[in-house]
Amino acid sequence: MTGERRGKRIGDLPAWAKRFAEEYGAEDLDGRGDVFFGPLIDRRSGLRKDDLIELLIDARAVRADDDPWVRGMLLATSRNAVEMLDEFGQYRSIARDVIVEVRLVTHLRKPYIEDDELLTFEKEDMRRRSNVHEQAERQADGGSDDSHLWG
Repeated sequence: MTGERRGKRIGDLPAWAKRFAEEYGAEDLDGRGDVFFGPLIDRRSGLRKDDLIELLIDARAVRADDDPWVRGMLLATSRNAVEMLDEFGQYRSIARDVIVEVRLVTHLRKPYIEDDELLTFEKEDMRRRSNVHEQAERQADGGSDDSHLWG
């Protein structure tokens, strides 16, 4: 277990997390924290893209002399893996099956619904995926573009 203190200021973060926050350009962490109590509409929690996290890896999945804690910035999650940039700047994709515990050190982004940059990204990504899907369908049909015709 790590004994490092978590806080709402960048100065309160462990050294590795402080480095990430500074490189990220985070100036203030106020308003980024989880809200667990109060009216349901105001509550928010959970992992977000770009969160600083610590993962405890099952001891059976690492060598005896390796640190079972992986620290870094969350890049993405999928059904089977957690993708992150570790404290040494290495991309890591870690199978969910070997993760024992996830600890949130701090959020670097606003909550999802309040994050205009992330919402814009999601909208543009959906549009891009739709265009790629349409292009793939056209190529699969031998290049004909008559899928809009009936009969």
